[in-house]
Amino acid sequence: MEQSAREIVRRLRAAGHVAYYAGGCVRDLLSGQPAKDFDVATDARPDVVQKIFPRTYAVGAHFGVIVVLENGFQFEVATFRSDGAYIDGRHPVEVHFASAEEDAARRDFTINGMFFDPEKEEVIDFVGGRGDLERRLIRAIGDPAQRFAEDRLRMLRAVRFATVLGFEIDAATWDAVVASAPSIVQISAERIREELVKIFLSPNRARG
Repeated sequence: MEQSAREIVRRLRAAGHVAYYAGGCVRDLLSGQPAKDFDVATDARPDVVQKIFPRTYAVGAHFGVIVVLENGFQFEVATFRSDGAYIDGRHPVEVHFASAEEDAARRDFTINGMFFDPEKEEVIDFVGGRGDLERRLIRAIGDPAQRFAEDRLRMLRAVRFATVLGFEIDAATWDAVVASAPSIVQISAERIREELVKIFLSPNRARG
């Protein structure tokens, strides 16, 4: 799977674009864990991504996300973006295509906010994720209260990551989880159940 992800990055760069691995796969690679999937972030706009790759479908074109089919695998290729206002506690009303640094700043936790250049074998870290990974710490990017107001599900994700990875939650992030907890009712029962199942299935579930 990673070879196919590298090929996607290579082809985007051959077309003159910036492209990196992004999110959880970077965290897993740096932790020495097998990545379950590989997401790619790029400055190429969605319509350009669809022109570069023959087999694609738009699952989230409004958010700049295109799924690319490569060698039997599916990869989400997302355009660097910043998010507009959130009104439903889950999704932004609009997005604006932006830089890699701005894209990192809108993500949930520092350990998920890094990029990786597979050609240079280089980590691009605007948010201090590598240090928090070494410290085994779950820390919200920027203002924790704002991160949770944008997407209420992030509260449960913080607990899940801490449980599954065996990490601690940063004090300011935890305080924001506690303060924001009543608003979790804005999230659908199905999404809450999905996160709880992942926690309960973890060998470290007692931590959750």
